[in-house]
Amino acid sequence: MEQIDFGIFPAEDALEMILVFDGKGTIIYANAVAREKLGYGDDICGISVGSVFPNSFKSTGDGFETEYLFGNKMQNLMAYRKNLTCFPVEVQILKNDGHSLYICQANDILEKEYLNREIDKVRQEAQEALKVKSEFVANVTHELRTPVNGILGNVKELMPDEENVKRLRTLKLIERCCSDMNKIINNILDFSKMEAGKFTLEPRRFHFRNMIDYVKESHINRITEKGLEFFVTVAPQVPEYIVGDELRIVQILNNLLSNAQKFTAVGKISVEIMLTAQMKNSIELFFFVHDTGIGIDKADQDKLFQSFSQVDASISRKYGGTGLGLNISKQLVELMGGTIGVESRVNQGTTFSFSIWVDVEEEDLDQSNLIGDIVAFDSAAMFAKEREQDDVKIFGTPENKEALQKNMSKLILCVEMENWEKAESFMDTIKQLTVGSPREVSRAVLRLKMAIQKEDYDTAIAGFDELKILVE
Repeated sequence: MEQIDFGIFPAEDALEMILVFDGKGTIIYANAVAREKLGYGDDICGISVGSVFPNSFKSTGDGFETEYLFGNKMQNLMAYRKNLTCFPVEVQILKNDGHSLYICQANDILEKEYLNREIDKVRQEAQEALKVKSEFVANVTHELRTPVNGILGNVKELMPDEENVKRLRTLKLIERCCSDMNKIINNILDFSKMEAGKFTLEPRRFHFRNMIDYVKESHINRITEKGLEFFVTVAPQVPEYIVGDELRIVQILNNLLSNAQKFTAVGKISVEIMLTAQMKNSIELFFFVHDTGIGIDKADQDKLFQSFSQVDASISRKYGGTGLGLNISKQLVELMGGTIGVESRVNQGTTFSFSIWVDVEEEDLDQSNLIGDIVAFDSAAMFAKEREQDDVKIFGTPENKEALQKNMSKLILCVEMENWEKAESFMDTIKQLTVGSPREVSRAVLRLKMAIQKEDYDTAIAGFDELKILVE
């Protein structure tokens, strides 16, 4: 059989029939699928294309006649096998002017229809299975929630009148267990809705800092009971009121903070929220949740956001959890137009970071506070620790670059000497100097700041080198 050069197109391995014939209508090439379906071997070469499509091609003295050449659309024809039986095909025939050849691509219609029916059948079965599973999950979680809420209601009724310290402690433990059980039930329901594609966000206008205070109050007792420090910082550029799904933002933060307190025995947990971008009435908020806990091996970090997945089975036995929280958080973040990631080192701690896009209504879009603070800064306030300055600096101006270079030179000396307290002071100045910078600069600053707060020498050096390249 003559070898035809199809360039990058692998004709022999194609799933459809490929025939090549010359100007006389003589077939000079047929791929494996064509030979099999038409019942030929290599002897297909040399026969007329009219033998395969007798109703569509008519032989002439030195060529052939047909109305099916050069069409962009697929044409329905009948293809005849070697044994003279036939089957319907979709055909497209193009001319290769460079070689005076014709290339015919043909799909078996019956096989295509069969595959489509099988795909529809599998899709229907999957949808039915998903429906049954969703109904099962809804029924089971309802049956679980009813007794849990009954126990919780009775416990709350008993607690105010209980004077015995030991029994009061037991009642508080029952209340906490019921609360944890309700969180697990809610996670299972949310996951089921997301799988079924029925989950939707419910954005509304709410007070952002009140929400953060609520999250802080929800976790502060458990965190401080373990002897841990707890810090929450919201950048001043973040507006007081935003439009978003408050419940789901709280859910993401609760999932991350629950993990942080679960896996941290000594040290601190901190939350930091920054405004990193603005497009008209939409803003991007960037969240960091950092802990000094057991950390996660690099090889295991990809497993974190998979459903029903724990890094290690022993972790599930020791610390509990369904493995759903981070998967749900990832899907919620993506629904809000953001991304989520993790940086961690074993026995040093973990930092989860995520971004979301939310809206700000016109009445809350205080130009002097929001946009102005992003673009410009008062260097007198910012350089209080390092220098006195009266002018307003803009990121990227010569004065701004000079100030950045000076502070970064001092910062790297502090990092190399591992004087972390002084390094953090210079980092605060650099953070203010880069207000209004491109997103990649803002995020590099935040990563470097977190490395310095964690007193992580190697990460701080790498972060410094990254930031230096971006601002030069």
